[in-house]
Amino acid sequence: QVQLVESGGGLVQAGGSLRLSCAASGSIFSINAMGWYRQAPGKQRELVATITSGGSINYADSVKGRFTISRDSAKNTGYLQMNSLKPEDTAVYYCNADIIIAATWRHMDAWGKGTLVTVSS
Repeated sequence: QVQLVESGGGLVQAGGSLRLSCAASGSIFSINAMGWYRQAPGKQRELVATITSGGSINYADSVKGRFTISRDSAKNTGYLQMNSLKPEDTAVYYCNADIIIAATWRHMDAWGKGTLVTVSS
């Protein structure tokens, strides 16, 4: 069983910062790409940022220059540093990871349950 758990969400004023964490646990051999997605009320889930095992990074245009994705492979943990937050960043943020399951070598597309980020104006 593999689990992703996000943490670090909360309420922040516009211009503020938050750091989200995504901890993977269970029978993990390795993690390929990790990513952050978000879903605002009444909108579809959208990509925020991704990072590969080799360190290649991709950001949505809306967060470039404000958000930074990173990962600690030794801890099976990913991070999203969010600076200069805007009210339009308000959403539930979800962690996603392509995990190789130990002993089976099977890939699992894992998702966390999400953490709410609310940015007040």
